[in-house]
Amino acid sequence: MPSPCDHGFAGYRMQKEYVHKIEDVFRVGDTRVSLDSLVYLFREGMSAESMVESYPALTFEQVHRALAFYLGNQKEIDRYLAEGQRVAQLQHEQSRRANAKLIAKLQRARHASQIPG
Repeated sequence: MPSPCDHGFAGYRMQKEYVHKIEDVFRVGDTRVSLDSLVYLFREGMSAESMVESYPALTFEQVHRALAFYLGNQKEIDRYLAEGQRVAQLQHEQSRRANAKLIAKLQRARHASQIPG
């Protein structure tokens, strides 16, 4: 049985890579869309059709192949996502500490500008 990638050419298989790791970020195809984005939507139960609507740079095929990549490498990708969340939380906490005075000043200004009642 010929592969769906054969396209009728004897001995010729066209293979596409649907997920690339570029600068420590998994990207879908040749786009700037991260695999993370699709995985979080997938976990929320969003359909592939809705993902294509949300990310017009992606094709239906790219979304399905990226999700297949995730499911085939789920443990590794879940570790990658957990590490990304850990780093983001750490950076958020560091930013809040480093900018505590500015944040307090902005909160005072917001409070002072609110119209009572």
